[in-house]
Amino acid sequence: MTSASATSTKAPATAPAAHPTAALPAAVTAPQDAGLLLLRLVLGLTVAAHGTQKLFGWFGGGGLSGTGGFFTSVGYPAGDAMAVIAGLTETLGGLGLAAGLLTPLAGAAVTGTMINALAVHGTGSFFAPEGMEYELLLAVAAAALTLTGPGRLAVDRFLPVAALRSHGLKQGALALALGVVLAAVTLLVRN
Repeated sequence: MTSASATSTKAPATAPAAHPTAALPAAVTAPQDAGLLLLRLVLGLTVAAHGTQKLFGWFGGGGLSGTGGFFTSVGYPAGDAMAVIAGLTETLGGLGLAAGLLTPLAGAAVTGTMINALAVHGTGSFFAPEGMEYELLLAVAAAALTLTGPGRLAVDRFLPVAALRSHGLKQGALALALGVVLAAVTLLVRN
């Protein structure tokens, strides 16, 4: 006879961890998803509109030549090239956030761009019209979305690659670190 303590039992195989909100009823996550969607839409479309100001001169923007001249005046080399990079980053990053598409990368792109905007604008004052409150708010909101993910009402949920559909703190933190490092490198080339 074998005693219970002498037999070895195998633990049952466990399934991969699901998204933290997967086990919650839809009624619990619906308000969070709606709030994240609202934040993504307003933030993303606002930033994308700023990008189109730089690229095309829309909404009263300077276009590539005006934005390039500004970038040169504040110490960036190759102002026209920097205008293209900033315009594309804001437009594509903003649209990505609005749609919830590749959200960690889109949020990191917007965060990095706003870090540069904060550096150019300066920290002399917090409140408008000379302050940095607007750029800071955009940067922090983008960083928060990078870390939290887009919610369930996002294109990310329908991507064909499982690693791109799921979102976790680790992916968000890595993407955010990438955005901060690229922003720092960009600031280092500034005179």
